Amino acid sequence: MKKSIGRMISILHRQAQVYHNCTLKDLEISSAEYPFLLYLYQRDGASQDELSSYLYIDKAATARSINSLEDKGFVERRKKAEDKRFNHVYLTDKAKDVEKEVRERVWNWSKLLTDGMDETEVEKLMDTLHEMVQKVEKHQGKKKTEE
Repeated sequence: MKKSIGRMISILHRQAQVYHNCTLKDLEISSAEYPFLLYLYQRDGASQDELSSYLYIDKAATARSINSLEDKGFVERRKKAEDKRFNHVYLTDKAKDVEKEVRERVWNWSKLLTDGMDETEVEKLMDTLHEMVQKVEKHQGKKKTEE
């Protein structure tokens, strides 16, 4: 059977979900939710549209994750006075209190993946993955303009 890059990436993605669900379970954070927290740790108050766009997640899935995080007390949604059309998402103290732990546990997945690789190999891998993402973005952008 010919090796498939897509299959390998798919396996890594599914295994990452399992890993993150397991390691973040005691914090009551799922693999679907932690990317939102990581983004908000950098840009607290981001709009739901911004979160969807940055994370490449459709608006319905974003709303579900934000609803769940809000129900658990990690975030709250507010509209800004100057633009009431968009929900902006803000971290609560509960989310801020677990930031270091969330970052560390998520980072451990990357350390696991790159264990035994030297810095040059990791940089080359990151460059290659970045190129792949750019190709897909270019292709998807071209596809959208053709529709």
